[in-house]
Amino acid sequence: MSLTAHGELRHYVASLEQSQWRISDNTPIVCRLEHDIPSYGKAVFTSYAGKHHDLNFTLDMWVKPDEVTHATLMSMAPSWRPGVLSKPITDLTYQKYFSGEVPKHAAWSMLNELERGMQPTFYYADWYNRSSKVAVGLSAANFARKYTDFRACLANLLPYSFEDIAFTVLTYEFGGNELTRYSKAQIAKVQQYLSYDPDVELVLIDAYTDSYGGRSINAKVSETRANSVKDLFLSAGIPQDRIYTEGHGERRHVASNDTIEERARNRRVVIRLSKPL
Repeated sequence: MSLTAHGELRHYVASLEQSQWRISDNTPIVCRLEHDIPSYGKAVFTSYAGKHHDLNFTLDMWVKPDEVTHATLMSMAPSWRPGVLSKPITDLTYQKYFSGEVPKHAAWSMLNELERGMQPTFYYADWYNRSSKVAVGLSAANFARKYTDFRACLANLLPYSFEDIAFTVLTYEFGGNELTRYSKAQIAKVQQYLSYDPDVELVLIDAYTDSYGGRSINAKVSETRANSVKDLFLSAGIPQDRIYTEGHGERRHVASNDTIEERARNRRVVIRLSKPL
């Protein structure tokens, strides 16, 4: 660690020898790149599966802000690159008792500056002594190789998130247990996501039919449909004790049964997923 004092400035940044970057998560649902800042906390870049692949940055402090704090994020040249000009990245506000967060575009700018060998640095006034300033830097030493791994992880993220598949409705062709083509694509997404996310703790499967046919037959048909979906999740590695199924038959229609289109809406399986907040 380099902890220096220039007047009233306390500077936290890893030394060349101590600067380490690591990939702490590398899966199709989350990529995470971390860097320890000795005596202060750690820097964390995170991106989750989804349509937009948003990038989040968190300055995870050992001691959280004791009050709302305004900070400036600068791209600074390290000591071994004298003469290179610094430039501002963005201004930030840290909320009381929360780690500092940086918006998506500024987070990408931080990565770009690190790739250039620069040192993104946060400047703010000490919470307990406003005349004392604090600087918190991210060292670019040993960054390049791990950044290559991080970008490879980003390229492999699924193009849909947990929220996109946490409530999924499957529909069936008339008179059988054959899913529509669209529903087959949807169940494949859910199955793929579940194979990567161990945090999903509950899978609820509710199956329904239209009113075409007898009630007892429809009840059995809905149970068969629910169990067939359950089997798909079991094959994806989801433990059986986390999957609950129920066949409702022709109860709880979402449309009338007067037309072919309305009956098709009633022939459905509803999948609900839950995970800890």
